[in-house]
Amino acid sequence: MQITGTAAIVTGGASGLGGATARALAAKGAHVFALDLPGAIEKAEAVEGVTYLSADVTSPEQVQAAVDTAAGSGPALRIVVNCAGIGPSTRTVGKNGPHDLDLYRKVVEINLVGTFNVLRLAAAAIGKTEPLEDGQRGIVINTASIAAFDGQIGQVAYASSKAAVVGMTLPAARDLSSVGIRVMTIAPGIVDTPMLATVSDEFRAGLAAGVPFPKRLALPAEYAQLALTIVEHDYLNGEVIRMDGALRMAPR
Repeated sequence: MQITGTAAIVTGGASGLGGATARALAAKGAHVFALDLPGAIEKAEAVEGVTYLSADVTSPEQVQAAVDTAAGSGPALRIVVNCAGIGPSTRTVGKNGPHDLDLYRKVVEINLVGTFNVLRLAAAAIGKTEPLEDGQRGIVINTASIAAFDGQIGQVAYASSKAAVVGMTLPAARDLSSVGIRVMTIAPGIVDTPMLATVSDEFRAGLAAGVPFPKRLALPAEYAQLALTIVEHDYLNGEVIRMDGALRMAPR
């Protein structure tokens, strides 16, 4: 599918994986609508071809408004990349007692329910567009994590939310095949995003040393590159792609 001349939605689009993907799609000629929280948007740099929209991915009303804006912008809405998410670390039972249930709910609500909320509302809009070659109308790319497969100590909430995103991939692709929408998931390893900006160089070097090859952290631009390749490769559907330098995470 061609990217040029389409409308695209990227959640978490003000920074990190989403910011890199929004910029890459815009550079390819898409009109990108980057969804994020107001505080993140305030810090985002202006990018030609990217329109920032304030939206909480867990809100049906806010996401629907954003989808309506993107779908009514002129170019057909055909691309959605879900990057919004959080990853707090807490053990199932720690020094202060059992895992806070409200925190667990929050992680699942944002990472899983938020992803599905955007997928379902955006797919409904994409399904109304004119079909392209082979009846294709568009694609939704979700973001999981290698923690979905080998989650570490303290990642029970994060890992289970991302495992559910992995589990969503095939049935969603099958559901949406009737309207020509592909569904794919990227499971990144350790990416050098703003979430890691506050840690020491020594800690970052330790993380990079655990990656078989290349021995460094992944770059947000590499995630964006993979997302664009998936968009343009029409036969990729219903699958999860690990982007991790062959990393298999140890328990801690």
